[in-house]
Amino acid sequence: MAVKDAKKYHIGLGPGDVGNYVLVPGDPFRTPLVARFLDGAREVAFSREYRTFTGSVDGVTVSTMSTGMGGPSVAIGIEELHELGVHTLLRVGTCGAAQPEIKMGDLVISLAAVRSEGTPTGYVPLEYPAVASLDVVEALIEAAAAAGAKYHVGVTRSVDALYSDLMPDLMPRPHVREELEMWARAGILSNDMEASTLFVVSRLRKMRAGCVNLCVDELGAGEIHHVDPSYMDRMLKISVDAIRRLIKRDAARQ
Repeated sequence: MAVKDAKKYHIGLGPGDVGNYVLVPGDPFRTPLVARFLDGAREVAFSREYRTFTGSVDGVTVSTMSTGMGGPSVAIGIEELHELGVHTLLRVGTCGAAQPEIKMGDLVISLAAVRSEGTPTGYVPLEYPAVASLDVVEALIEAAAAAGAKYHVGVTRSVDALYSDLMPDLMPRPHVREELEMWARAGILSNDMEASTLFVVSRLRKMRAGCVNLCVDELGAGEIHHVDPSYMDRMLKISVDAIRRLIKRDAARQ
């Protein structure tokens, strides 16, 4: 087998296995849920945390690949998808609210992300911003509005240590709660573990990237909740609609 035709080491995908538009949840067991909204989807790979289904939207090949949790696995997935020619990524994940008006089941669409996690620093200094693609943000807003879903648009914050946010008073490191309160006063909408890495690495590789997260942890709750499955289905349906809108816009520009 020629090297150029080989499956990528981590994600287990090769040329022709994946579309140029990819929805990227963290959970491998969320990709089958995304696949229900794609036409003719089939599982094409399950390697490590990377589980992939490929189908189509309006006749255009679209895939969904899980990335696992946190920046390191997201960055590896992006790099290998880039090598396969992918140009558009949409994270469909979960988050914890940092503002009182954001409730369970609400959607948070990220314009940008605070880089409170470490992976992108291996690429560029902290001064480099983590910013979403305007095309993807606009498509998400339009799709969420069309569905009548409650959504919030703004800056999120990505972290490495999930439980330091959930249980700040149990952490050995001092002033964790004060730090969280500072970010809330700065207007941060929510916290996740992947958006910052997604935005930085994608932009460096000249890929479009966006992120919509489902709120599963209200401010001060101290725990993650199992939300009504209909909330997740609604977010995934909205996300696929956003991809559909991007496909139409891209075709009109050609």
